[in-house]
Amino acid sequence: MKPSRLLLLWLAALCAVGLVTGTLQALDFDVPATVLSINWGLLLALLALAIIDALRLRRLPSPRIKRQLPGSLALGRWSDIRLDIEHGFAEPLRIKVFDHVPDGLDMENLPLTVSLQPGKFSQVFYRLRPLKRGHFTFTQCEINLPSPFGLWSGKRLPRVTDHTRVYPDFARLYGGELLAVDNWLSRLGVRQRQRRGQGQEFHQLREFREGDSLRQIDWKATARQRTPIAREYEDERDQQIMFLLDCGRRMRSQDGELSHFDHALNACLLLSYVALRQGDAVGLCTFASEQPRYLAPVKGSSQLKVLLNGVYDIDSSQRSADYAAAVNTLLSRQKRRALVVLMTNLRDEEDEELLGAVQRLSRQHLVVVASLRESLLDKLRLSPAQTLSDALTYCTAIDFLNARSQHHERLRTHGIAILDAAPEKLGQNLVTQYLANKKSGVW
Repeated sequence: MKPSRLLLLWLAALCAVGLVTGTLQALDFDVPATVLSINWGLLLALLALAIIDALRLRRLPSPRIKRQLPGSLALGRWSDIRLDIEHGFAEPLRIKVFDHVPDGLDMENLPLTVSLQPGKFSQVFYRLRPLKRGHFTFTQCEINLPSPFGLWSGKRLPRVTDHTRVYPDFARLYGGELLAVDNWLSRLGVRQRQRRGQGQEFHQLREFREGDSLRQIDWKATARQRTPIAREYEDERDQQIMFLLDCGRRMRSQDGELSHFDHALNACLLLSYVALRQGDAVGLCTFASEQPRYLAPVKGSSQLKVLLNGVYDIDSSQRSADYAAAVNTLLSRQKRRALVVLMTNLRDEEDEELLGAVQRLSRQHLVVVASLRESLLDKLRLSPAQTLSDALTYCTAIDFLNARSQHHERLRTHGIAILDAAPEKLGQNLVTQYLANKKSGVW
């Protein structure tokens, strides 16, 4: 409970009058006794009224409040939260409401001033934006309730418990379902390459067309129909993709509002959506995390929800990446040949360890190493150097990028596919690589 502005103004006015009269008496000016009596009488009356008003405020019931909170939120996206408020008083009431938002969630339009009418609900809204993934619990709201005479403001903390989960930014995945797959991929900047060879499943027989290869001709069907008949192939289905996701300290680098780990998760979900639409199975395995996760590869659109529920509360750790242990874990669980996408941030000091681990993994699986590159390095490489400090920063960035490129080239010479991408381009580059592998028949 705290005094209102009205009470403070009355106290200030009466104290000012008392100060003036006291000063005049000290200077031997004649002050009427009635002025002093009135001033003291008003002060005592205000004190009594304030005590009565405070007691009445303590007996007032709190307004009822209910929060309308979505069961899931997308990381980094604004959402509207609704508060339904009502009271049982016979007269209108004007209150202030503040929702106690958990750490990790940004907010706008709080606190709220609400005018409540007797017997009616009042609905107010504020905006919420998650800054990190995970499970969040809302426990209470704060209401500043005015006293009947307006001399006090009482703070009430009604318990309003709600729960929500913050998932990776999957909104664009669901938006993509409204478009044709090819159109949706083209909007994302994904390039589809022409397939090479005949590494696809047989689909149907059709008439030979201009541009078809002679190898596609089915000679028995041609003899029966007495016209050239070609075999038509489609991309192989029922293949498997396994994400080997690094949760170590190198994935904690920030690019904008998201860490490399969050960018990697978004890229995994984007490729999972495309692969599941193509009829393939998708799974995930984490390493260097506090609680390692393993999701076996499964087909079907429902697998996307399984992946979302399985990764929404994963976070990066302070541990270093142990590639050998991660590969051993994956080889012990994933027996069938799959496309394994290793999501990490490579450094040259891990050259030998990574090389040995990936070479063992590539004996059984097709491996793609996706290495995230800090966007700041690209900005420094393209920025002009105006001062000595700028020149030193530029040279340092170029030296680091050259060392990084040499590290990648050493891995490529051993037959390891490296995908070096900035975090915001990682998703579409992964989809391009996936489609290229699928159409080329190397999988």
